[in-house]
Amino acid sequence: QVQLVESGGGLVQAGGSLRLSCVASKSIFNFKAVGWYRQPPTKERELVANIVSDGITNYADSVKGRFTIARDYPTNTLYLRMDSLKPEDTAVYYCNAVARIGSNDYWGQGTQVTVSS
Repeated sequence: QVQLVESGGGLVQAGGSLRLSCVASKSIFNFKAVGWYRQPPTKERELVANIVSDGITNYADSVKGRFTIARDYPTNTLYLRMDSLKPEDTAVYYCNAVARIGSNDYWGQGTQVTVSS
């Protein structure tokens, strides 16, 4: 079993920045994709950004140029740097990892990000 533990959420004013972290209980070499999703109030969960195993990054159009995803192999940590935050970025942010073998899907418990106007 894999545990993903997020941290770094909070309350920030519009235009501010936050950095989310997600620590995996196993080496991130075990995953063919790692990423961040978010679920705004009353809406569906959506992809924010991910990194696939060959290193290609993908971003939702709404966050391109403002958010940066990165992974650190030695610490098994996934990051999401969020700059120029907007009220519409308010959501619960979830870390996700997809196993190389079996394609099992793992989720963190979520961390709340609230952007005030």
